[in-house]
Amino acid sequence: MADSTPFLSRSNSIESKRPPSLDEAIEERIGEFGWAQFLQALFVSLAWTFDAQQTFISVFTDVEPKWHCVNDSCNSSSNICKFPKFSWSWDLPPNSSIVSEWGLECANSLVRGLPASSFFMGCLVGGLLLTSMADSSLGRKNMIFLSCLAMSVSALLTASSANIWIYSAWRFACGIGRASIGTSALVLSTELVGKRWRGQVGTLGFLCFTLGFLSLPAIAYINEGSSWRSLYLWTSIPTIFYSLLFRLFVHESPRWLFVRGHKQEAVSILNSISSPKNCTITLSFSNISVEQETQNDALTTIKILLKKSWCLRRLLTTMTSSLGIGMVYYGMPLSLGNLSFNLYLSVALNALSELPAALVTFLIVGKVDRKVSLLAFTILSWICNAMCAVLGKSQTTLQLWLELVSFFSACTAFNILLIFAIELFPTCVRNSAISLVRQAVVLGGVFSPVVVAAGRRNATVSYGIFALSIGLCGLFVVGLPETRGKTICDTMEEEERKLNASLII
Repeated sequence: MADSTPFLSRSNSIESKRPPSLDEAIEERIGEFGWAQFLQALFVSLAWTFDAQQTFISVFTDVEPKWHCVNDSCNSSSNICKFPKFSWSWDLPPNSSIVSEWGLECANSLVRGLPASSFFMGCLVGGLLLTSMADSSLGRKNMIFLSCLAMSVSALLTASSANIWIYSAWRFACGIGRASIGTSALVLSTELVGKRWRGQVGTLGFLCFTLGFLSLPAIAYINEGSSWRSLYLWTSIPTIFYSLLFRLFVHESPRWLFVRGHKQEAVSILNSISSPKNCTITLSFSNISVEQETQNDALTTIKILLKKSWCLRRLLTTMTSSLGIGMVYYGMPLSLGNLSFNLYLSVALNALSELPAALVTFLIVGKVDRKVSLLAFTILSWICNAMCAVLGKSQTTLQLWLELVSFFSACTAFNILLIFAIELFPTCVRNSAISLVRQAVVLGGVFSPVVVAAGRRNATVSYGIFALSIGLCGLFVVGLPETRGKTICDTMEEEERKLNASLII
């Protein structure tokens, strides 16, 4: 006979007389990972695929194409800017890249790196402007929908650019739209499951991001010799359709709904995604021992993050580590054009290295402490970058393998850091905190194109900067509390009680 006791009024322990917390109630209800939860988490995580395409599309659209001499007055092994225009020609049609179409081959590094830097600057500005919206007014679902739609429309309009200035402006707008996608998708997918599956579900987004990155060399190869504008069409139009489907079929986070006071809607969603064998949740939330947060706006949410000393300390520490990881994570793929290898192959190898990174994250996320994992992979990336700086361009094959290991390490560290950040901050400010952490990663991406441009002349400089950034910034994770296997909190008061209890012990 089924237990007639209302689910949310039951205690997790016979001996304990305290009412269950929201996390315990949801854990008991949807702790078992069902198909409904999997499909929801997978569809949400697909947003990372389109995010990756727009993040790394400039690797192909902004690359300097190969060229050859057409008479004896030039030498193809020398600097192209030393010879008159009539003495050389591009191997591919001029419209295959913005460099060849707009004659940027002799422009300075700041101008050539402007589109990529503009994109990351847009990510930074968008992250700062939208960082609290998913926690305050819009929620996780609406934030992802609007961000994907804005990113895809901006990418579509990028294809109509007439010069590098308009092109950079649309890349900036695309970056603003893209800023909150990964954060909101990660938070929404993990809040739909219990703590047992939280880390594993988080890796779904990383796998989808890898698939998006991996799709780029395939799309670029199919369009080899075609205009760079076609790459934006191939990546933006599917994203528009995805955004519309997302709006129709994805549920909002029940955790966020409860904290914001939308109790009946939260109950309805929990009933729809939980296992049918579980009893139906009652509409009464009166026995749950979680204080409902006040209806804070975006600015108030940021103030809450900065007001609490423990929260500010965690935020600054994770952001510092993110800055170093971001320099390498975004800088390595952008620097592939500096290597003497086939661009399609080298990009594909870098994209493929994200697959083992996601797999390693999946395997160790429940077994190895967060701090130990982060330190191990940031140190490994530091060693590889330092070796690349020492080698310069003398041993290109070895340099490629070191670059792949460094990128793999940065990817894995990035994945673990995001999961770590989810567990460090309560539900009421989680999306805002992770948004700020990701903005620190993006800030590293803002500087990366300039560092990569400098590396075209001196590889030691670029790899040396990458080594210092990830090596030094990665050490800051030592000051964070370990969260593996711990219950996540929903309000600031609950987090503070847990913190005080740990200090007493």
